[in-house]
Amino acid sequence: MNLLLDALAVLLPVECAGCGAADRSVCAACRAAIGPPVQSRAGPLAVSSAAPYAGVVRELVLSLKEHGRTDAARAMGAAIEPLLVAALDRDTELALVPRSRGAYRRRGFDPVGLLVARAGYRPRAVLRSTRSTAAQKSLDVDARARNQVGSLAAVGRIEGRRFLLVDDVVTTGATLIEAQRAIVEAGGEVCGAVTLAATPRYFRQIQ
Repeated sequence: MNLLLDALAVLLPVECAGCGAADRSVCAACRAAIGPPVQSRAGPLAVSSAAPYAGVVRELVLSLKEHGRTDAARAMGAAIEPLLVAALDRDTELALVPRSRGAYRRRGFDPVGLLVARAGYRPRAVLRSTRSTAAQKSLDVDARARNQVGSLAAVGRIEGRRFLLVDDVVTTGATLIEAQRAIVEAGGEVCGAVTLAATPRYFRQIQ
């Protein structure tokens, strides 16, 4: 595999999305730096994340979402795959947290959908965005929660169905809680959530 990648690098030079090293979409060192997994059993929703949102993982997420480095998604999808396998059973479906319409138009793709596809899953749409929201990164914890309330709704009939939420990064948990609300109000059940990364801030606030 490395010989094939070396040959491709000669024809199609790339830089690592995590550290900028030449010749790999995500170099071996950055792949190894994804982790360790972090878990939460406190708070209103059990969340498992493949890695803390810091260092290489933060650079990879930003490269994907802000710079369109979709070639780096395979390494990140591989990082969340074990968490999805551990959390899913035959009675549980994936529910991806949808992007806003504006974010989708700006990027031209859905980062969460791409990560899940690279992890080997093809879930159907369960949630949809109902209105525009302000950029979460500019808001404090309380404002993030208010910003998200009522912003999502279930797609179609989901009564009696059980779901695992999936998102890229959990910061305060406001978006996941809104996704949970939308599913529960439509008659579904949420058993937990999986994200690629979680900020230290999130786990501090629920302790």
